[in-house]
Amino acid sequence: MTTVMPQGELAKKAIAWICDQMREEPGTPVSEHIVEAGRRFNLSPLDEDFLRRFFKENPNPRPDAC
Repeated sequence: MTTVMPQGELAKKAIAWICDQMREEPGTPVSEHIVEAGRRFNLSPLDEDFLRRFFKENPNPRPDAC
């Protein structure tokens, strides 16, 4: 059975996942991680736009942001 999560929680989990991926694969463009996060967390196009803006404004997010 699938657990339904509020969209805000999914975005938080996606940010954390993307931060992990950026540490594990520093050479991969963040845009690729965002697309994959969209698939993994079933994000809407608006959520993906939010992630793009977030990482554009915070190219090196603080560890507590992740």
